[in-house]
Amino acid sequence: MPRILGVDIPKEKRIEIALTYLFGVGRPLSNQILKEAGVSPDKRAKDLTEAEILHITGIIQKANYKVEGDLRREISQNIKRLMDIGSWRGMRHKKGLPVRGQRTRTNARTRKGPRRSNMSAVKKASDEKKPAAK
Repeated sequence: MPRILGVDIPKEKRIEIALTYLFGVGRPLSNQILKEAGVSPDKRAKDLTEAEILHITGIIQKANYKVEGDLRREISQNIKRLMDIGSWRGMRHKKGLPVRGQRTRTNARTRKGPRRSNMSAVKKASDEKKPAAK
């Protein structure tokens, strides 16, 4: 598997698609990088030479594209800043609720997590109150 910026890209896929496995690289940026590197987008990742891989890596680093760790760090810092200043969006991030105005009465399960069942707590409480049968 070819390795670009510390990420193993799939060897069977076309390089145009394989580059999108890097966080922060989509199809348009992938095509732009390949055009600049002079590599055919139809080429499979396994068919790349070591020189081509180094050239692609060099282009990504030289052009100061924010990818992988730098981009993840910037996003997390932005979210942390929102939480620190106590903005509405920051509070929603803190509480683990949807941030962009979606409803929460129904849906929002991706953000809130699986439903919590209160039946077991209610059942345990009622069992404790009953005297033991003799």
